[in-house]
Amino acid sequence: MHLQELVHLPRWTLRALALLSAALLCLIPMADNASAHGSLVDPASRNYGCWERWGDDFQNPAMADEDPMCWQAWQDNPNAMWNWNGLYRNGVAGQFESAIPDGQLCSGGHAESGRYNSLDAVGPWHMTDVSSSFTMDLYDQASHGADFMRVYVTKQGFDPATQAIGWDDLQLLEVTGSYAPSNHYMIPVSTSGLSGRHVIFTIWQASHMDQSYYLCADVNFV
Repeated sequence: MHLQELVHLPRWTLRALALLSAALLCLIPMADNASAHGSLVDPASRNYGCWERWGDDFQNPAMADEDPMCWQAWQDNPNAMWNWNGLYRNGVAGQFESAIPDGQLCSGGHAESGRYNSLDAVGPWHMTDVSSSFTMDLYDQASHGADFMRVYVTKQGFDPATQAIGWDDLQLLEVTGSYAPSNHYMIPVSTSGLSGRHVIFTIWQASHMDQSYYLCADVNFV
């Protein structure tokens, strides 16, 4: 139907067409949902935590003072927060240390795209209090399953608020077995001799293809 024909339609007909168009739009899946994957939700990864705290309130100027690291991420590239479930690389074939340079672990080495670079920023990221033994919750929105998880923590004495994270700054805590496709994978973790601010760095190797996720969660051992 041409524009000139629409102009002469009765008002009730135009209203019906508008309602029909709105209903049809609701049936179209959003791109983010179609390509949804997942992230750590407890303790929250940096980008999921930003989305959880500010996704419904991203225009609030209080973010700058209350959550400065999320604020800088939002200013740098809003997709770091909106696409909290898509921080992965394909085809790494287990060569994680070769694929992800020092200083780029929290962005998964995505320097070429710039989407997640802000997650590598050094500073006082929001922390989750944990004890020496705790359980992590990884939310798999697309039920990919996992071949394994590799869970690291920054070494005692390393300060992620003032230093960029490299592979030599990590100690391996846990290598899990496989997980059948589901929405939540619970990962028990035990530590010893850790206190204060640390980063939990998790590699999730998905099962549906050679797809690996790189997730930084800031914690405070109490």
